[in-house]
Amino acid sequence: MKKLILLLLIFAGTQMAFTQTEEELKATQAAKKDSIAAIQGRVDALQAQIDALPGWKKGAFGTIGGNFSNFSNWYSQGIPNNSAGNIGFTVNAFANLNQDKFFWRNSGNVNLNWVKLDDKDDDTDEDGFREATDVFNISSLYGRKVSEKFAVSGLGEYRTTILNNFNDPGYLDLGVGGTWTPVTDLIVVIHPLNYNFVFSKQDNIFESSLGAKIVADYTKQLGAVNFKTNLSMFQSYSSGDLSNWTWTNSFAYTLWKMIGVGFDFGLRSNKQEALNYSINTLGNTAETFDTVDNDLQTYWTLGLSYAF
Repeated sequence: MKKLILLLLIFAGTQMAFTQTEEELKATQAAKKDSIAAIQGRVDALQAQIDALPGWKKGAFGTIGGNFSNFSNWYSQGIPNNSAGNIGFTVNAFANLNQDKFFWRNSGNVNLNWVKLDDKDDDTDEDGFREATDVFNISSLYGRKVSEKFAVSGLGEYRTTILNNFNDPGYLDLGVGGTWTPVTDLIVVIHPLNYNFVFSKQDNIFESSLGAKIVADYTKQLGAVNFKTNLSMFQSYSSGDLSNWTWTNSFAYTLWKMIGVGFDFGLRSNKQEALNYSINTLGNTAETFDTVDNDLQTYWTLGLSYAF
């Protein structure tokens, strides 16, 4: 009995010592985390000061996604003999010059994706990769500073596809107005005088017009995270049917060295493109701006990322 009591006392003492040690370790860990957070805060503040210094700031990051599969005699599915694949990548790049009296911001976004599904039992189907996502956008913004946060500016922006139907349609915005820069990484462009040039073989659908241009762009790097969001809107003074907007977003989280996980998604509304698709692709020749369904356009890409 005495031995049992002694063993129980030793066990209880061991548990108390372990609990005390665990609590001490957790307390030490919490203090270290607070120290790391404080250091990171000072690092971020210094980085913000560096970013605000005059001179060129350049950078790029992107996402690469892909998968491949091959099935032979897999009878439980509709196409038992097939090979399939998906390849895509996104690149976001910028080159910004900041000086005491002016700034010049340049950026580019490319998102391309190819897919294939080859039915080996059907000799007539498409056996190669076909273009899927196809996004190309470049812009250049020049501003003459009136104050620390506001500038008189001019913007040139070009959008199109490059794998299929290059410059058909293509959009070129040229305009002047003002740019607000409330923080280092955010710009808001408001140009009430902007001409939207539209290039296309379908002149009866696509039309250039005068209107207002609004752009909001936020690009930020926080430790291992790269983030970019861009909203580009054109409001035509001629007709709402000629207006359009595009919102793109890119995230990249670095896991090891320059490699990580990336996610991109985009939204777009463009009634001219919807009408062109309905008439020339679906064959709805009687469709008009008043009857066409201008469904929201979307895309997303998930895969490995690489920060340059």
